[in-house]
Amino acid sequence: MSDHPSRVLVLNSGSSSVKYQLFDMTDHSRLAAGLVERIGEKGARLTHTRADGERREVTDAPLPDHAAALKAAARELAADGYGLDDPGLAAIGHRVVHGGKRFTEPTVIDDAVIAEIERLVPVAPLHNPANLTGIRTALELNPRVPQVAVFDTAFHTTMPEHAARYALDIATADAHRVRRYGFHGTSHAYVSRRTAELLGKDVADVNVIVLHLGNGASASAVAGGRCVDTSMGLTPLEGLVMGTRSGDIDPAVIFHLSRVAGMSVDEIDDLLNKRSGLVGLCGDNDLREITRRMAEGDEAARLAFDIYTYRLKKYIGAYYAVLGRVDAIAFTAGVGENAANVRAAAVEGLVGFGVVVDEKLNTTPGGEPRFISPQYASVAVAVVPTDEELEIATQAFALVSP
Repeated sequence: MSDHPSRVLVLNSGSSSVKYQLFDMTDHSRLAAGLVERIGEKGARLTHTRADGERREVTDAPLPDHAAALKAAARELAADGYGLDDPGLAAIGHRVVHGGKRFTEPTVIDDAVIAEIERLVPVAPLHNPANLTGIRTALELNPRVPQVAVFDTAFHTTMPEHAARYALDIATADAHRVRRYGFHGTSHAYVSRRTAELLGKDVADVNVIVLHLGNGASASAVAGGRCVDTSMGLTPLEGLVMGTRSGDIDPAVIFHLSRVAGMSVDEIDDLLNKRSGLVGLCGDNDLREITRRMAEGDEAARLAFDIYTYRLKKYIGAYYAVLGRVDAIAFTAGVGENAANVRAAAVEGLVGFGVVVDEKLNTTPGGEPRFISPQYASVAVAVVPTDEELEIATQAFALVSP
């Protein structure tokens, strides 16, 4: 066994939560995982899960802020023998949502990096401040261990300018950093690589359309391991229909709602991000509930499902054209991995493009990467469970290991 530190702690700090996972990078095993919820609120709790599956809940400790939350998580890790001062800890990897144009790869965090992440707050006001809080708190708890930022946007920085630019006045766009950045990059990177492995090919030889479908959803066109287009843009609002977000919409809708409905910018922002998408169309953002309602003949649920899967199909067709040759389409994340009816509807009618799913394979549950297309199909369709935390750990460890 190597004498070098081999463990990586991954932190994902949200506005009122912290998720963490500890990995041993010698075999990519999970040593512990946890979630701190409702930080600063009544009913805050920490749920810690050991490698053997044993769970502990902490509800009596005060968790007024992220510092208290991370200290509580550190105590639970120490109880398992993995304290933050353990010499076996090689790095702490942080998920950072927005890295702009500058951060194209994982980066060891210093004062200059923190300042740049802070400078990007205006383009990620809901995410970067929480990410920064996690970084600063972890640095206070252990300033000696390397801290690595892994950016959601980094994987998409390989997009060519004709894909990343909006057709706006170029001076205005540059002055205010308005361009398409894309998100869910760690998932798209992980899934595109795992899909190549599933095909038994080198990632450099594979073209993949990745469909990350959770409450937030995004598509990417990946050519030889490099992103050439993605559906999210300046913010995570653009692109696919999502749980509460509208996705693509005529920008003049905003002016119309302002002028005709008298809505403020903040009200329209709230509408498009929190009260649109599936929940706006039918009142539910859970595909399981929507499927149940469809089975009972609910027309609003059916329309929401049809709009959702129609947008998916449009992006599959668009990215097929962008790539020219497609080796595989990979579904991932909560909806992508579990909703067989979404997968079937998204590729229905695409047999002329070599895209088809086998009904039995598609409806058979499974937790491992698997094909759901018949052997004769010229484009493989796969379900590839994502692992964003492992991807962050892998990138962080590669950066700091000797």
